[in-house]
Amino acid sequence: MAIGLTWTIDDADTMTQGEIYGQVLTRLGEENPLIVALTADLAGSTKIGAFQKKHPERFFNVGIQENNMIGMASGMAEAGLIPVVSTFAAFAALRSAEHVRTDLAYNRRNVKIIATHSGTSFGQAGPTHHCTEDFAVMRAIAGMTVIAPADAFETAKATAAVIAYDGPVYVRIGRSFEPPVWKNLDFDWEIGKAIELREGADVTVIACGWCVYHALDAADRLKQQGLSVRVLDMHTIKPLDEEAVMRALVDTRRIITVEDHNVLGGLGSAVADVIAQSGKGCVLKKLGVQDSFTPAGYPEDLMHINKIDADGIEEAIGEVMKRDFEQDEDWEDEI
Repeated sequence: MAIGLTWTIDDADTMTQGEIYGQVLTRLGEENPLIVALTADLAGSTKIGAFQKKHPERFFNVGIQENNMIGMASGMAEAGLIPVVSTFAAFAALRSAEHVRTDLAYNRRNVKIIATHSGTSFGQAGPTHHCTEDFAVMRAIAGMTVIAPADAFETAKATAAVIAYDGPVYVRIGRSFEPPVWKNLDFDWEIGKAIELREGADVTVIACGWCVYHALDAADRLKQQGLSVRVLDMHTIKPLDEEAVMRALVDTRRIITVEDHNVLGGLGSAVADVIAQSGKGCVLKKLGVQDSFTPAGYPEDLMHINKIDADGIEEAIGEVMKRDFEQDEDWEDEI
């Protein structure tokens, strides 16, 4: 399905993930009359209100009734429609977890959840509106696809891809001002396929969401010091690109994961599962929220506190490069 819109990096300076997602969804709605949109009194904040202006007859504001919204979407999907529901991540993944599990996933309803203000991106609102548990919750729900685009351009690609995909999907985006990783829409993007943004042989940084930008920044800084850092944009948390993880393990033997999420149950845990099941050893460090609640503050400051910005990633790379491991080229004897 074509997106039908064009942006460049000049637009990305003023457009958030939410704004671009709202425009793409509106454009897709012109092509596909089966798309309907629902929100729980957050049309403006989530930017799904753009769809409302263009397609008011296919837009439903249920009020502050997130659980009922999920139930309505399930019924609409059973009737053959493609519902897109949008609210804050804390409400979609935590308040409505049971309904997402039972109404959507258990019945494999073709519903797309676009969760905004995820991670600590709603910084000043504090821990009640942060959401650093959604990867863990959504990963554990059978049949759920989980996506975290790196920037607005990837969000545009992801929105089109999930509409074309048959099945329940959880897409996690931020609040605003996500720095651009890409310059335009001229790149390939596929659900479940990581993108190698930097080649590297010394260490691999596997990041998702807006942490990808900071991983690239850290890699570029360390390149000037002679360190070769591979950066993987792991935009799909489930299904994880296990082949990309294994290539990183074999090629660099040092892996750092970076996510704006609790280090328990998210990207780092998914990567650790792949490594453990392979029977092969490597140095692994998981960057993220260290099983705590993050205080209120500006998102940039919170990323620094949680050491998931470029400074924190650079520091972590320095630490893992000091770690020794047994040199062994015969991987098979470790399985």
